[in-house]
Amino acid sequence: MKKIPVFLLTALSAALATPVNAAFVDDAQTRIELRNFYFNRDFRQSNAAQSKADEWAQGVRAYWQSGYTEGRLGFGLDAIGLLGVKLDSSPDRTGTGILKRDTSENRAMDEYSELGLTVKLKFDQHLLRVGTLIPSLPVAMHNDSRLLPQSFRGGWLQAQGSDSLQLELGRFDAINLRESSDYQRMRPVQGGARNVVVSGKPDSDAFDFAGASWDISDATKLSYHYGELQSIYRQHYLVLNHSQPLGNGTLALNLRHADSSDAGRSNIDNRMSSATLSWQAGMHKFTGSYQQMEGDTGFAYLNGTDPFLTHLVQINDFANRDERSWQLRHDYSFADLGLPGLKVMNRYTHGSNIEIANNRGREWERNSDVMYTVQSGPLQNLSLHWRNATYRSTFGSDIDENRVIIGYTFSL
Repeated sequence: MKKIPVFLLTALSAALATPVNAAFVDDAQTRIELRNFYFNRDFRQSNAAQSKADEWAQGVRAYWQSGYTEGRLGFGLDAIGLLGVKLDSSPDRTGTGILKRDTSENRAMDEYSELGLTVKLKFDQHLLRVGTLIPSLPVAMHNDSRLLPQSFRGGWLQAQGSDSLQLELGRFDAINLRESSDYQRMRPVQGGARNVVVSGKPDSDAFDFAGASWDISDATKLSYHYGELQSIYRQHYLVLNHSQPLGNGTLALNLRHADSSDAGRSNIDNRMSSATLSWQAGMHKFTGSYQQMEGDTGFAYLNGTDPFLTHLVQINDFANRDERSWQLRHDYSFADLGLPGLKVMNRYTHGSNIEIANNRGREWERNSDVMYTVQSGPLQNLSLHWRNATYRSTFGSDIDENRVIIGYTFSL
């Protein structure tokens, strides 16, 4: 039986001790998300030991969110139940990230599941959550690119400084990976040509973060976040967003800068800067972006999470040591042609100047997505998504990849 952290037991006891009233129950919301996922990654062109990773699985996510007890100080409770079921796999095709593996036999398990609980405490416009957390923060972005979402365990306070200022503060003490059903200690990503080295213990049980988001105007937003994986690395992250009308469309600018450094037991030293310019006109959206890495290592982020990077794409993140990358992208919606819910996306990302021993490496990735969501009728909210990618590099395995995702969401 899994142990429940003391801080969660304390908060849960306080919530349960409060008399349940109508608002707690009547304002509750329940939804079910079904995700059927087929994943195929082909390595054969690289003469890799495993020729491909190929699996098929069914995921079920059940969310229940209570209302709050009455009064200025209100208690609430959220619950998330997750289930992954194997539909097709074999020991020579594992490693897709959609199924939990029995590492002793290198075989995907028939199923895996978990239950997450989160206690909520609301005071005016301020909210404290303790327990299972699924954040989307620049310094800690949860990963939802496979069957089930990755999550954290900890506490997260979100405060409203004013109508235009939002503040947050928190700590995670463990991470649950996307193909896992239990929590573990946190560590930084060290793969690829990142040159990240951690001495002593490779992981930590404390990730602290704080942040502020300021709506300067309706068109301009600025945010700053700080994150520290105790004794391993610390990171400062700035984001600026601005949009304005241009011609018959809207021009949007996104600027990001992150500074990552050693916090005691690593060699992490990275400055990341990126700029994205996009123009939305009717059903078309055109985007161009540039991302640059400087320092002795690649970009620092928690293993198992998604890095908050402009060039995080289907397979790669273009975040190696000294890498310079650019991207061109086009999105199109077929609504004007009488097919609302149908969208396509094509993009190409190219990276170069990657420091590898005494050489410089290059890589590129091409992505195409086709997405359709049923807009009405008995199958409303049924979504079909095909993702295709080709990745090539001068220092790693070449990859051809396809993902087919069928999703359906309904409320109870």
